[in-house]
Amino acid sequence: MSELFDAVDALVASRSPLPPAEERKRLRTAHGLTLDEVAAALKVRRATVSGWESLKKPTEPRGPEREAYARLLNQLAELYPAPAAAPDPVPSTFTGRPAPPTKARTPSTGPASEAAGMDATENTQTPAPENTQTPAPVTAAPATATRPARTTRTSSTSRRPGAKKAAPAGTPAGGTDPRFENGPLAVVDVDADGQVLAYCTGGLVLDVPAKSLPSLVDWTLKEAKLGQPKLSGPGKDADPLLVLTEAALERYGLPVALTDEERLAGRLPEGHKAVKQLARAEWKLTKRGLGPWARIYRPAKGSERSCVQLCIPSWHALDSRHWGHAGQLPPADLARLLGTYASRVMTPRGSTAVTGLELMTALHPPTRASEPDTDGRRHPEHNPGSLGKDPVDPAPCEAPDGHPVLADLPRFHVRGPSEKLFEEAYDWARPMTDAECTLRHLVGIDVNMAFAAGANGLVVGLGAPTHVKAPAFDPKLPGSWLVDLSHVDLSRVKVGKEWVELDGSLLPSPFTPKGERPEGPAWYATPTVAYAVELGYEVRPVEAWVRYDNGRYLDGWYNRLRDAYLATMADLGVDADLAPADFLAAMDGYKDRDPELAIVVSAIKATVKGGLGKLRERPRGEGWRPGEPWRALSRPTWRPDIRAAVISRTRINLHRKIVKHAAFTGQYPVAVLSDCVVYASNGPSPLDFLPYRDGKPLPGGFKLGINPGLVKHEGTQDVLWGEEVRERFNAPELNLARYIKDGTVTDVDSGE
Repeated sequence: MSELFDAVDALVASRSPLPPAEERKRLRTAHGLTLDEVAAALKVRRATVSGWESLKKPTEPRGPEREAYARLLNQLAELYPAPAAAPDPVPSTFTGRPAPPTKARTPSTGPASEAAGMDATENTQTPAPENTQTPAPVTAAPATATRPARTTRTSSTSRRPGAKKAAPAGTPAGGTDPRFENGPLAVVDVDADGQVLAYCTGGLVLDVPAKSLPSLVDWTLKEAKLGQPKLSGPGKDADPLLVLTEAALERYGLPVALTDEERLAGRLPEGHKAVKQLARAEWKLTKRGLGPWARIYRPAKGSERSCVQLCIPSWHALDSRHWGHAGQLPPADLARLLGTYASRVMTPRGSTAVTGLELMTALHPPTRASEPDTDGRRHPEHNPGSLGKDPVDPAPCEAPDGHPVLADLPRFHVRGPSEKLFEEAYDWARPMTDAECTLRHLVGIDVNMAFAAGANGLVVGLGAPTHVKAPAFDPKLPGSWLVDLSHVDLSRVKVGKEWVELDGSLLPSPFTPKGERPEGPAWYATPTVAYAVELGYEVRPVEAWVRYDNGRYLDGWYNRLRDAYLATMADLGVDADLAPADFLAAMDGYKDRDPELAIVVSAIKATVKGGLGKLRERPRGEGWRPGEPWRALSRPTWRPDIRAAVISRTRINLHRKIVKHAAFTGQYPVAVLSDCVVYASNGPSPLDFLPYRDGKPLPGGFKLGINPGLVKHEGTQDVLWGEEVRERFNAPELNLARYIKDGTVTDVDSGE
């Protein structure tokens, strides 16, 4: 009889209910588990677990694996309950026209915005791997047609502190978390009657009773109900953000603009009355001080945090390269713009670069709570899949010049390729052939969200490197490899399983940023060496620095930014499932449909580039000298090896598409700059040279579309324009990809 009961139990278990694939993945990532860890625990292959989580067509586990998998998911569901669905608190459509940069004392009716990138020491624009999967459709948030009308005021004595002003009909409410029901942030302004108002997301306006900066911080924490729930199980809730207009700065005793000395220091001096006022009220400032992005806090008590962040646009907090004219917008429009970014990415924590880095940590916090000990107490422990809470030193080849691990090198020693890992984006061009000169146009295509797509699915090191002599190359092992790739001949390479003959002189080398063929042993990241093997050539590394502790650390970061980008582009009328011709038409002038929403797109892309750049942040003055540590080295997220791996992979994926395109069409690029490729063509459109057949692209080649890794039209110029520019500057290999967008050539040397 017991055997029958066992058989019945097994039969019931084989039909254990499971949540949808999306929820399965959410629960796994919330606990910091990798696919490999789940696969090992359930004694199945990694691909099997991946199939159970597939959003397109998930497979279903069977037999004992299903029972064990259901048990795992049920336990995780108890630890990480599904959050209630919250409507996007920010409307997708902005109305009105940009307002002039004047003091906004009265709620007016127009909009305005900043844009992103990485500086020369930490920013490398790079092409990216393709992700052709179309995400779930995103429903655009309803538009707000008008500003909230002011309610009639009776008397100041009858006014309730924090009372809500009227919001327009159809305005979406704030988040469902009652602690943050008024949204993640507010823009603080002063109206014509001298009343301080806080413009929140969703068109909500609050009265602010605070008379001083310390009392404004108190009000924000006790009454404003601002903030944002944590992005992952072990993470922390986002602190409320206050954006202060010029009128609000004057009201709270702060200067409207910083002096040259203050701007250089990035903060107000310690002796400023506002700083002293905060100190008397026992509020503290971080090392950044009271600057464009300030954090005002008191030490945390248990899980309770007391911290408010300030953003001051007139102090250049919103860099116009990334946020456009956002800093000049009326308060309600600025609240909607920043609220859109906050709801889809995260509450800004500083520049877009800082926010990109903080997003990595928010999705993979370094610690989590342990299981209760004998006294029932939980303690912080390492969160699997994160970078941990302690920084690790890079391998010597991965360290930038001046790093402490290179302190023993001679003072003026210049490291070559055999001593230094140099994985950067493409900057390559060649003279046009006679046949290309007979064509009429130069057409540029650009990879969407190149850096983000380069991070998708990439296995990176999580811990410190291990030095290995004469290792066998392992394409699944992240690290840096010293290997000679000079024997790889692009005239004869493998494309798939077939060997093909190409004109190698018309192709950039995939192994150097300048596209030159390497001359001997050099350091490369794993994706670069793996590509040499893919092309059909043997590799024999001399030595390597590898990371046995590794994982797909950037997957959640990529997914968050991809979804934000696609949702915002969909709001601008560019959907992920458009046919090629329709996609090109939709992209034409998309920024003009809603200039403020276009700023959000710019900021999202800058978050990607800047976040990756921050992984190798260089010294920023402060009296630093070569061989000494600088501030960024104290972060566990200072990881130049991860940045190099992303750049390596994106450059290689772009080269793979170039090779497949050349093998199929006989067409070769004229210039490549980061994620932009220029071809000579008889027609002005990408469809005039991309090999589409019945609406379908070349498999593995360039494909038009908005998804990260797909390409869009960058710009078209005449072939005669290209030849004239090169002749004018006596530069036959001038990189035309740099100027293809609008044809303006201002400074050849600086590339501006």
